[in-house]
Amino acid sequence: MAKDKPVNFSLNKITIEQFAFLAGPPKTDEKITITTDIRFGYEKDKKIIGAFAKFRFDSDMVPFLVIEVGCHFQISDEDWESFKNATDNTIVLPKGFAAHLFMLTIGTARGVLHAKIENTPYNNYFVPLINVSKMIESDVILS
Repeated sequence: MAKDKPVNFSLNKITIEQFAFLAGPPKTDEKITITTDIRFGYEKDKKIIGAFAKFRFDSDMVPFLVIEVGCHFQISDEDWESFKNATDNTIVLPKGFAAHLFMLTIGTARGVLHAKIENTPYNNYFVPLINVSKMIESDVILS
């Protein structure tokens, strides 16, 4: 697949994989850290790529909020075929396309989190801006 060739895809479904308040909101002077995890998956028969973003908010090393959101993208037949590697039976997502899917998923997670915590004591916490290109440095191979 040519690196610059656009991929025809659509958002098929959004899922909330996890959402939990694990403790009360931290005090304003406590140090907050956010751990980010990403993963991809696929449904071969349906030609769907799933991008999942998980964020865990910790206060002084103790988790108090977790959210994981999945975006499920329908890939066109032609582009799906271009992702297939028949030699080792894997799906290869070009780096730029994988980053784009993850960027869309982060934005979706940000919106879901806001909807879940609006008008609660947790409303001061949000998914920060993330440089996705530093997280996905090469093509993504799904087996």
